Amino acid sequence: MATPLKIAICGATGRTGSRVAALAATDPRFHLLARVGRAQAAAFEDEAAACGAVIDFTTPESCVRFAAACGRSKVPFITGTTGLSVVQRAQVASAARKTAVFMAPNFSRGVTMLLHLAEDAARRLPGYDAAIVETHHKGKKDAPSGTALRIAQAVNEGRASADPVPTASVRVGGVVGDHVLTLAGPFERLTLSHIAESRDAFALGALEAALWTARKKPGLYDMLDLMGLR
Repeated sequence: MATPLKIAICGATGRTGSRVAALAATDPRFHLLARVGRAQAAAFEDEAAACGAVIDFTTPESCVRFAAACGRSKVPFITGTTGLSVVQRAQVASAARKTAVFMAPNFSRGVTMLLHLAEDAARRLPGYDAAIVETHHKGKKDAPSGTALRIAQAVNEGRASADPVPTASVRVGGVVGDHVLTLAGPFERLTLSHIAESRDAFALGALEAALWTARKKPGLYDMLDLMGLR
């Protein structure tokens, strides 16, 4: 049997981070070395250095600090934190000069396939109007969601355009995450949708991403790379 990958989970008490920790604790492919709180970034460097990979589901501010620590320790960094500004995304990505960095607003294979299809559909349906509706639990702070922003990016990559894609955000109940992309043309509409039924889809995806990223050279990666869709 292969040696278990030593990991630390940042934000291990959060909605998704706690599920990552729970799955990792029962998976023989992993040795859960540390559960790190959002506020522990300042004292994180020693813990990071002992890990084979670090998984992050925290806040934009904490994510930047954890990424920097992993860069200095040359430890692969996997983050699903959303709501980062352009500057914060660049700060996290800068760690990729020293280690492998995996950034994904959503670790679901289904969502990744939706992104692939969205780009292809937008390319092949020129002139069709695009709109996104995303629904999440009422405790989610960022809107639009990181996944919705990534879908809009995929549409614009397909169109070779920078025009904004209208996006509606709904925050209600305990919804894990629903995303619907509509492409509307003359006399017809194409709808691509993804419904997350459990956060375990994201948690398992993050763990798979950690195994994959731990074998990579320094660089910036995402789910499209992992699934061979780029």
